[in-house]
Amino acid sequence: MRHLVKYIILFLLVLPMNVLMAQESQEDERTPKRSEQPYLIVRGSVRERDTYKPIEKVNIEVNGGAYTITDGDGKFSIRARKGDELIIRHKDFETIYYTIESEERITVEVEPADSGPIATSKFKQRIKSFNALIDSVSKYKKNDVEKSIEFVGEALAQSKSLKQNAEAYLVLAEVYMHWKQFDLAVTNYRMSLQNAITNEAKLGLAKAYELNKNYQESLDTYNDINRKELSNYQLVLLYEGLGDTYFIIKDYEASVNAYSEGLNVAERHLIKPKVVDLNSKIAQAYSGKGEAEKAEDFFDSSLILAEQQTKKRELEEKETVAEFRNINRNYSEEIELRKQIIDDVKDVENDSTLNNESPLTLQKQNYKIGSAYFLQKDYDSAISYLEESITEADERGDLVVKKDANRKLSDVYVNAGDYDKAKLAFEAYKEVVDELYIRRDQELSQADRRRQKMIDQQNRITLLLKDIELNSSLASARDKNQQIIIYSLVLGLVLLLITGLFMFKYIKQQRLANNLLALKSLRSQMNPHFIFNALNSVNSFIASNDERTANKYLSDFSFLMRAVLENSEEDFIPLEKEIELLELYTKLEHFRFQDKFDYSINVSDDVEVSEYKIPPMLLQPYIENAVWHGLRYKSEKGHLRITIDKKSANEINIVITDDGIGRARSKALKTENQKKQTSKGMGNIQKRVAILNNMYKDKVDVVVDNYQDHDDTGTKVVVTLKKD
Repeated sequence: MRHLVKYIILFLLVLPMNVLMAQESQEDERTPKRSEQPYLIVRGSVRERDTYKPIEKVNIEVNGGAYTITDGDGKFSIRARKGDELIIRHKDFETIYYTIESEERITVEVEPADSGPIATSKFKQRIKSFNALIDSVSKYKKNDVEKSIEFVGEALAQSKSLKQNAEAYLVLAEVYMHWKQFDLAVTNYRMSLQNAITNEAKLGLAKAYELNKNYQESLDTYNDINRKELSNYQLVLLYEGLGDTYFIIKDYEASVNAYSEGLNVAERHLIKPKVVDLNSKIAQAYSGKGEAEKAEDFFDSSLILAEQQTKKRELEEKETVAEFRNINRNYSEEIELRKQIIDDVKDVENDSTLNNESPLTLQKQNYKIGSAYFLQKDYDSAISYLEESITEADERGDLVVKKDANRKLSDVYVNAGDYDKAKLAFEAYKEVVDELYIRRDQELSQADRRRQKMIDQQNRITLLLKDIELNSSLASARDKNQQIIIYSLVLGLVLLLITGLFMFKYIKQQRLANNLLALKSLRSQMNPHFIFNALNSVNSFIASNDERTANKYLSDFSFLMRAVLENSEEDFIPLEKEIELLELYTKLEHFRFQDKFDYSINVSDDVEVSEYKIPPMLLQPYIENAVWHGLRYKSEKGHLRITIDKKSANEINIVITDDGIGRARSKALKTENQKKQTSKGMGNIQKRVAILNNMYKDKVDVVVDNYQDHDDTGTKVVVTLKKD
């Protein structure tokens, strides 16, 4: 195979000032060593020159550092420092070397191989157009928002996959984040995730929620991310983002915990810039909690670590610590730190321009030093620095600092007793306020116009996508073959549903028949069981030659048996009838064991018993168990209580309690022959309740538990009955 010709086309995605930053590669005494440079995220793609066909599984390596390969679209993302050498290797072309200058997007194009499929012209044009448009978005996002949004709209029109849609929306969300349109950023991050789930979009959405003051949504989004899928750097960003959100809502304890987790990951994997940031943020969180000593320790660490980073990062950390000193009224140390910033800030300005929003500007530092001297009542020093601040602010057009410095200078003169100068300073303050008001009004109008343009362009993108979807739907509708297939599938689905419905009804009928048969079988077992136990009681009276009691008992028993047999074929009977049967049955049992227990049956006044129905013979076995296995063995006289109370508007509780010996002792007293026998009554009740609940949607619920914690624990049965 012939040798491949290689070349690299670079598309930079940063502001023109970043071109100037490339000159920093010429190291001088002020430039930090390469090992101290912060990490950058370098993205790129590898493709064939003529066909624009992406090349996958290309080896991408940073000399002595990170390693990755290109994906199916020929794209890669790798972490590197400025000045590192990127090595690009593949079996089909010669190795390519490239030096990293900034956080950029790199497009590597190579001659196509002799063998292998050739991309169609349509595919070639699509890949070329989409990638070029996305590159253009990133290039213009910091200095021309309108162009960036237009490029996104064109990219979405060229997109032919959900993955490309997701990438376009993600880039657009980043544009809105840069321009502080956080609500629009939220919308586009979510649209990106609707097309393809990526951790980059999830982290961006969580941050956008935080900046848009949707704090709970931010926390939920961060916590929903699978941390095992994140890279080490992304994991640090997640914990840092959580900490930032907790800090804003003043949950300082949670903020410290999140920052600490992130710090552990950053230290473990040598992510040095984040080690500095997180030490500083932990200190600020402790300061917010009012724990100044702990904050002091972390600020000491952050200052030391910041000195190992760039000069700008070092000064930024000194500014943060100076603010901490101010909050804690340590004005002398605050002044010392700010003077150090003034001494070194000119070196930073030689490498990069500081705009008026930066906290490091000379006018802001002089103003804050003057304010600190004022609080120390050193008025001469305060006047000197405030006047210097006004001069610097005037030169740089910083009306905000000029306004504040004039107002502060007026206060200083008042305290110093020089009222004439105080008046002049206050007059100057009013003039600046008027000028600032006019400028602010202009800026707000400009910002409103810019935002409205963004919203209009966003709406056009939405309409464009709807048009594309509509056209696609209309084209599909005109395809008769597809219509035939769809109608056939719908017809088949309908037939399948009808068949399924008939099958479901048949199975339901069979299940109902089986349940009815099972209930009949269980009822047939319940009646002989009850009759056997009752006749035992009659036999007991006859054996004791108590004919009068036996006759009375037999008369009541015959009435009870007639009622039981009448109800034996019913699934449910009125609750009134069941209460009457319970009263009669309990009375019969009390005849035999008068010396063992007393009983009471209470129905609450708010219970309308006529509105409820209950399975026949449901409660009798529990009363029988209470008497025969609990109260009968009690040494002193016990009590059996049956209460019916209202639980809710549609439910009542029937509670059967006894203070007998309890289930555990009763089981222990059984003979070996009794243990071999299976309890029919309780088992049948459980089966009946299960079948009835299945048929009537959980109408009855039964719970059996101990009644009390004394020696005679007793038993408590709670039957919950629902209204029809």
